[in-house]
Amino acid sequence: MTTSASTPTIVPDPLSITVPGAKPGPIDDSIMTQLDQFLARAEALLARIETILPQSVAEPDWTASVAFRWRRPNGSARGYLQPVAHVARIALQDLHNIDAQKQQIEQNTRQFVHGKPANNVLLTGARGTGKSSLIKACLNQFADQGLRLIEVDKDDLADLPDIVDLVANRPERFVIFCDDLSFEEGEGGYKALKVALDGSITAQSDNVLIYATSNRRHLMPEKMSDNAGYTHTEDGDLHPGETVEEKISLSERFGLWVSFYPFRQDDYLDIVAHWLRHFGCAEDDIEASKPEALRWALQRGSRSGRVAWQFAKDHAGKIAEAGR
Repeated sequence: MTTSASTPTIVPDPLSITVPGAKPGPIDDSIMTQLDQFLARAEALLARIETILPQSVAEPDWTASVAFRWRRPNGSARGYLQPVAHVARIALQDLHNIDAQKQQIEQNTRQFVHGKPANNVLLTGARGTGKSSLIKACLNQFADQGLRLIEVDKDDLADLPDIVDLVANRPERFVIFCDDLSFEEGEGGYKALKVALDGSITAQSDNVLIYATSNRRHLMPEKMSDNAGYTHTEDGDLHPGETVEEKISLSERFGLWVSFYPFRQDDYLDIVAHWLRHFGCAEDDIEASKPEALRWALQRGSRSGRVAWQFAKDHAGKIAEAGR
């Protein structure tokens, strides 16, 4: 019986690979250059794919600040928390003529910081009346008790689930701050915020609340045509249509509504006096500044706290410059 010899394994010479359209033989420099170019393009493609694949968000240095901003670089699929280097040092006692609003927000925030039940808050009303400043003042009031602030732009509200997941197991208490919030028809952030507040199968984390400010009570533009959707019963009761229901459904998800109103003239002058004292002006200078403060407000069409602050900076600066 004849036994055939085993067939030897042939290992191809890496420098003698046949390329379609090329003569057999060693790879020349032009083909090696093409391979290098192909590998470089493949690596670049993989790098681009990695940027759009879901990845965990990197944790920031939690000791770097008490306030953070959510940032998403242009074209990037991943956002990150950026510590705020210089946090506004406004205090609750700096906010005048909004005592009722201040009491509500401070009480709700205190409950939250102490681990008690507390509500998401919507602050609405006239511009420049202290809505945003009140939230910042609460941060300064309770920061040493573990309160932290995360500011999120309207365009990044779709990232709220990632932000909540990032902080859910932290010992601190986080207020997600959405400033000057309003939506136009069809904007995606509207539904993202709605789900984050109440509407997802996942419960909101116990250490997270959302505080939002807006000049609109219902956060959406209201049109005359919306009234056509109202229906009435035989008893004369009015019922809003689907369009109106949709527009008010977001604001209803905030447990606490706090409204702000334009200041009276005396309120405005009181705020001016407070900030002039803050900048070290004498009482005689403060009294003499009232006519100019009123002209300043008239020029800007507003007697808001923001306008009072701006006037006080201008007036105090002029006095200091004249006396130097």
